[in-house]
Amino acid sequence: MQIIVNDETKRISSRYLSEILIELGYGGSKVATAIDGVFVPRSARSGRELQEGARLEILAPMQGG
Repeated sequence: MQIIVNDETKRISSRYLSEILIELGYGGSKVATAIDGVFVPRSARSGRELQEGARLEILAPMQGG
């Protein structure tokens, strides 16, 4: 299936957000996620299924001052 991840088209085999994050290398990372512009909390990721063409935003916290 193809989805758009942070403005890049990606072909993935997983359908659920928690599995997609692992597939993309974000397995243990603390990140914020949104699907089609709607925030998805960590607690809801395992039950959230993505459809073909979905837009996934993955945001990592930045440190600094």
